[in-house]
Amino acid sequence: MRLSLEQHNVEIHQNRRHWERKPLLRKVYSQFGCEIAKRVDRTQPGLVVELGSGMGNIKEHLPNCVTTDVFPNPWLDRVEDAYNLTFAAGAVSHLILFDVWHHLEYPGTALREFYRVLTDHGRVIVFDPAMGVLGRFVFGNFHHEPLGLSDGIQWEAPANWRRKESGYYAAQGNASRVFGTHAFREQLRSWRVAEVSYFSALTYLGSGGFRGPQLYPMAALPLLNWVDSFLSKFPSLASRMLVVLEKQVERPLV
Repeated sequence: MRLSLEQHNVEIHQNRRHWERKPLLRKVYSQFGCEIAKRVDRTQPGLVVELGSGMGNIKEHLPNCVTTDVFPNPWLDRVEDAYNLTFAAGAVSHLILFDVWHHLEYPGTALREFYRVLTDHGRVIVFDPAMGVLGRFVFGNFHHEPLGLSDGIQWEAPANWRRKESGYYAAQGNASRVFGTHAFREQLRSWRVAEVSYFSALTYLGSGGFRGPQLYPMAALPLLNWVDSFLSKFPSLASRMLVVLEKQVERPLV
């Protein structure tokens, strides 16, 4: 049975409680946020917006970032739906999706809306699970959301689809399937895939995430970061990936 969309908000509040009691997790997420912030070109005009902000932690690195989610929460700036954004065309320079891509049931429909609101050469920055050996094993065995690797990806929403009737969708393998292969090259023709980087992310896996047990002390974080810097050279091991899409400006036919 598919869960209701409200399950997302339930998990945000559950995660917030875990977040407050796990300083190591906060530090690891801060490192992820730093990686995202490095890909933001602050010279570009336009808003920097995060979709599906959850607890809004990105402001640690990007204080002026507009934090949003499909549910109102007092620590977020506004309510936004990735499929029907309220921003004007060309108003946004960067869209950040941290652990959001795998919740987009119809990624093509969302990307069309992203294209509309982005400035010329605006960027979409995706940070999501990767399906290397570590990702498949840990997320496949110790995470409550499915990998969805054997399920089809429906690129566009049905004509009669209504957002308010949507349920809770998750397929943790979708970023790897879309950006880690050439299978969706045609669907991404309006975008330049400027970067696909992989991270082993042992620091995160060993932190236990929001729900699991912490497997190492804070003092060991520098050592794990060093190990990660080596293992991340091998995408086949990865458990996290960072993707930068750049809007391709359509040229009029002469």
